[in-house]
Amino acid sequence: MEKDARIVSWMEDHREELLEDLKSLCRIPSVGGPAEPGAPYGPEAKRALEKAMELCEGYGFVVTNHGDRVMTADMGPDEPAVDILAHLDVVGPGDGWDTDPFEPVVKPDGYIYGRGVADDKGGAVAALYAMRCVKELGLPLRGRCRLILGTDEENGSSDVAWYYERVSPAPRTFTPDSDFPVCNAEKGFYRLRFHKTWEPETAAPRVTGLHGGFRVNVVPGEAGAVIAGLDKAALLSAAAPLAAELGATVRAEEAPEGVKLTLTARGCHAAMPETGVNANTALIRVLSGLPLADCASTRALRELDRVLPHGDYYGRALGIVQQDDVTGPLTCSFTQIDFTGTGLEGLCDCRVPVCADDANCKAVADRTMGALGFETEGTMIPPHHTPVEGGFIRTLNRCYEAYSGHPGGCYSMGGGTYVHDVPGGVAFGVVMPGMDVRMHGANERIPVEDLVTAAEIFAHSVAELCGPEK
Repeated sequence: MEKDARIVSWMEDHREELLEDLKSLCRIPSVGGPAEPGAPYGPEAKRALEKAMELCEGYGFVVTNHGDRVMTADMGPDEPAVDILAHLDVVGPGDGWDTDPFEPVVKPDGYIYGRGVADDKGGAVAALYAMRCVKELGLPLRGRCRLILGTDEENGSSDVAWYYERVSPAPRTFTPDSDFPVCNAEKGFYRLRFHKTWEPETAAPRVTGLHGGFRVNVVPGEAGAVIAGLDKAALLSAAAPLAAELGATVRAEEAPEGVKLTLTARGCHAAMPETGVNANTALIRVLSGLPLADCASTRALRELDRVLPHGDYYGRALGIVQQDDVTGPLTCSFTQIDFTGTGLEGLCDCRVPVCADDANCKAVADRTMGALGFETEGTMIPPHHTPVEGGFIRTLNRCYEAYSGHPGGCYSMGGGTYVHDVPGGVAFGVVMPGMDVRMHGANERIPVEDLVTAAEIFAHSVAELCGPEK
């Protein structure tokens, strides 16, 4: 397969429009929020949905609002051929940005920066421009291409679950919410919740409060604790060298109950914990190394440091380490903790391979935590796997190879996408291999050139999959 010069020329002519439309969506802080009338995922998610509908209608597509959860934009005959699934909601910005996360900017390095430019508003706009390109070039279609844009992917994908209870998927589905080339396997999920309580304490020095993490699927880049019974200078003197060894920094300030210690590390996506530095586990390791009183709260912190230690990305200390040839190793991310004077609650986001099940994963974690006095709960969600055989994946790979110049292929990942429960669905782009787009972290970014190339790949894919048989 060779590039279609018409597609390349059209995309170059519409490059700036693509960027402006992406910016208009990224300016909307569409972090999911409490339901309101007509806005099941909060007003900002609804605003992003309405903006996307406005764009799609303006380019002449048949647009439908599905329960203020999902919108669809259709092109071509009625017979379904391809669905493209993308999402308009984003995770919270977190800390550490060099620019306003909701005022996207193209910098001299060739990247566009902003929350959502890669995950997944960039993919949504690239797919929209692919359909617009096919439509405006008048390329022949024998089947329908449908762009499906949802607003709850980051909080569990209840939007597309609701949609697919009412509408059947097309024979072929891809989501531009990952990396190129083709992701045909996604790990399953095990969300481990645990808690522990103790009687009020007076011993000193001790930790009286600790908070870290703001989302289950984000490894936090910052966490803080209040320590009673140590002065600021002594605390910093003890904590700073420990933090530095872990790749983190700390600062201290006076607080009503003692001294607040804030640790800054490097956040990342929970599916790839090895790419970041977990502020929760680093802070707990630092606190465990302080000269704290021997009391229930101190023992609980040190037990956490033992069973969910810093740098253990694979659940080894929990006893659930495992892997297979299809989806690779289990990963374990300690993403949220709330610690008070009388107890703690925590949450781990584990991405599990095909070989994992209740017996070798959940039951083992329950026993390990239970032996330390923690109460646990959690359920397993099975993995997703689409076999590589068939023309669909071959077509996607050929289009990718033609426009990217890179070899195609299939891979698995720990992240979950909209196609996790869609039979035969795959993830396809929008990020080029090896590119660090800082997903779910500060300074999220994507090269402008890669976005344009992705739109070209999608346009040719749509033309092949929805066009006349050859």
